Amino acid sequence: MKKTDTPKTRPALRRQPTQDRALHTVEAIFGATAQIVEQGEAAVTTNRIAEVAGFSIGTLYQYFPSKEAILLAMVERERNRVQQQIQQLLDAAVAERREVRGVVRDMVGLLVAAFGTGRSQAGRQMVRLGWRIDRHDAITAALREGAERNALALSRLVEEGGGDASVRPPTPAMMFVATRAVMGAIRSAALEQSPLLGTPAFEDELVRMIWGLLRADDDAPRPAA
Repeated sequence: MKKTDTPKTRPALRRQPTQDRALHTVEAIFGATAQIVEQGEAAVTTNRIAEVAGFSIGTLYQYFPSKEAILLAMVERERNRVQQQIQQLLDAAVAERREVRGVVRDMVGLLVAAFGTGRSQAGRQMVRLGWRIDRHDAITAALREGAERNALALSRLVEEGGGDASVRPPTPAMMFVATRAVMGAIRSAALEQSPLLGTPAFEDELVRMIWGLLRADDDAPRPAA
């Protein structure tokens, strides 16, 4: 097995874009890749990406060592974008003292759109490709980081926001189960191209699952204050 078959570290840009021109180059590479993905995974090659982006292959290789590195960088950027959106959603919900269940529904809708249905036909193909190529260690690290951030914001929402006494603050165990269950369901639906993905019924079941975890159970042990 080649050493590159099982990378141990997150693929990094060979050259970090710090100036406007470099940032434009990376964005053009990402945009070209997204266009080509619509034609199928087999169409994605570094030569084709460079051609569509309007650069030489040498310019592309200054930033990325392979097409896999480009795709993984796009996946990571999307994860970061979605996490920022979720954080903004939760911060606004706390400030507005929103009802918890409505916030959960908005979070589920955001996650399904980003990691399930995509925003276009090309977006859906990119989502499926991203799930296939992404590495387990990167996915689990992102889930762990996201769960920790979201748990803090949800705790604030429960305590300072909607004021629903029947909702318990999230625990580490709850967030572990919720994040893995939700993202696992979205991943399976995306890879299987399930007709349920994007339907209200699919999102309703995810919301019910999270809501069931958040609801206080009088018989369950409560975390120490």
